[in-house]
Parts: sequence; C-alpha cells; structure tokens
Amino acid sequence: MYNFSAGPAQLPNEVLIKAQHDLLDWQGCGISVMEMPFSSDEYKQISDCAYNDLSKLINLPDNYRILFLQGGAYAHFSLIAMNLMGHKATADYVQTGHWSTRAINEAKRYGQVNIIASSEQSGFNQIPPYHQWKLDPDAAYCHITTNETANGVQFHKIPDIQTVPLVADVTSDFLTRQLDISQFGLIYASAQKNIGPTGLTIVIIRDDLLNQAMEIVPAVFNYGRQAQSRVNTPPTYSVYIAGLMFSWLLEQGGIQHFELQNRDKAKKLYDFIDSDEFYHYTVDVADRSIVNVCFELNDPEMTEDFITEANHNGLINLRGHGVRGGIRASLYNSMPVEGVDTLIDFMQDYSANYSLPTLQNTVSHS
Repeated sequence: MYNFSAGPAQLPNEVLIKAQHDLLDWQGCGISVMEMPFSSDEYKQISDCAYNDLSKLINLPDNYRILFLQGGAYAHFSLIAMNLMGHKATADYVQTGHWSTRAINEAKRYGQVNIIASSEQSGFNQIPPYHQWKLDPDAAYCHITTNETANGVQFHKIPDIQTVPLVADVTSDFLTRQLDISQFGLIYASAQKNIGPTGLTIVIIRDDLLNQAMEIVPAVFNYGRQAQSRVNTPPTYSVYIAGLMFSWLLEQGGIQHFELQNRDKAKKLYDFIDSDEFYHYTVDVADRSIVNVCFELNDPEMTEDFITEANHNGLINLRGHGVRGGIRASLYNSMPVEGVDTLIDFMQDYSANYSLPTLQNTVSHS
C-alpha cells in the first residue's frame, strides 16, 4: 500500500519498526519515551541528538537556533507576526495560494500587512515574478510560503532579499531539497510532512531576531525565551520520532540524495500526465511542485470513481485539497520511487479503460 497523504504523511518502515522496538523500553532504561521526564538525562540525549542531526542535514550556520515547539504552522502564522513585529508593525507577504492567504489573514491581527505580490487573479497557478514584488524596506520581514500543498506551486529559486529578513513557511518541502539557511531570517515547519507525526513545529531563527517580540506574546511561544531555556514541556515523543527521521535521512545519503530522488519522482509523474490527455494540470510548468502534484481528470465527474479504484489498488489518500478538488499525489521523502511507478501504472490502466465524453463526441462528429 502507498499512502499519498499530504499530511500526516507516511513514514519509512525502518523508522516505524525502530519506534515499535523502543515503545515499551527505550534502550534498556525501563520506560517508554512517552513516560520520560523532559528534564531527564535520557530525554536530553534524544533531544540533543535530534538537534545535532538536523543541524548536519541543513548545514546550520552558527548564528541560528533550532527551536522544537508546539502549535502547528497555523498557530505560527500568528506567532511569527507576534515575535517579529514588536519593533516594526508592518510586514510584507507574497500570496501564492491557500496557505499563504491564511498566513496573511492571521498576521493582519497584529499589524499592517502589505501583499507585495499575488497570483490570485490567475487562480494561484504560478509564483509571482520577483521583479513585480513591491518590497517595503521598512517592513519587519517578508514572508513567503515555499510550497503550496493545496494548489501545487513551489518556489524553485529562493529570492535574494537583502533589505529585510526573509521568513518562510517551509512546512511541506522542508528537507526535500537543500536550502541555504543564511538566506532566511527565519523558517518554520510543521512536522507531519517530512519530519514525523503531528505535534511538533520546528522554528529556525537567526540570533538577531530573537528580541523582536511584542509584549503580548505568551512565554511558551516567545522565540527569544525558548531559545534561552525551556519554558514548558516539549512534545517529547514527536521530537523522538523526528530524531529517528533525521538519523534515517542521514543514513540514506542526506538531503542531496532525496532532492535528486524527489525530482525524479515528480518528473516521472508530470511526464505521464503531459502524455495522457485523460489528465491535466493547471500550474505553470516552471512553478510545478515536486512534492505535491495536483492534477485533474478531464472529466471531473469521474474523480470519485478514480479515487475509489485507486483505493482498491492500494493507492490511498489521493483526494485533492478541499479548496481545489481534483487529485493530489504527495511525493514526500518517505514515498519510494516504486510508489510513483505503481500510481502511473494505475493511471495508465484507468485512462485506457475509459473514454472521455469529449473524445467520443469528436469521433461521432468526424
């Protein structure tokens, strides 16, 4: 069975088996990770290992901190504004789809939001060209969503912004490709795509941004406070699973290995969609996501049947996001190439077994 869920997403079998082995007794200490005091030496070992392995994976610069927090990316839509707009009550946002729109709406509660570029008029089918952005040099930061899971567009080149800190929601493509962390003031990601189960949000922040918070920020969500010392009990089991994932990624060859594999998986699927007129997608070719392939059947009335048949063939969670519909295949790091090949075989068989009404009409009138 292959799980194409956009999140929570499938995890590698090796990680699940390791977690199963440790469930009742972590490394002979007599208790489960779920029972450990977060202040214990055992949990400190788990947390430190996760921190160090993630630092290796992303080549963390010395002047950045990794914070293991709670709340999910949606909560951090507000928390980003509350932590960075304390001295400047204005921020720039680039609107590229469903999730960047939600981030904009949350940030508006705490200051002035400038939508400096948007692809809304074209149905969020592209990334707005950088030369059209109207950056405010006095803004506290500029926010982007590197990959939109609902409509399947992605920044393949991170803009080089020198005037203000660049902030990015990298939830859905974090660790699927190598990013230059020094390009950003802050990045954040929910865990449930490429890191592990829900409950953990990772914030990576440059040191000079740790003292920009509003007075109203709760202590538990104050990035500066959390960087100094633990304020509350962290999501210990989620951090443990994340640590297993980081270790697995390193064992497989690191981010570079997965970036090549992810591009290959996406290319295979897009090439097939391009070649079969039974299917189509609306995203501009240059901005197509390599992790969330969103497409449609040319006869949308067949979508439910397609999903049902896919489920019967062990291809699950292919339903598109509620705001867009259609089909969505999420190709995160844990999705093997074989899963994509199996999906393509199914799609090929499905299109061969059904004729489009439009094609039938064309034949009947010729």
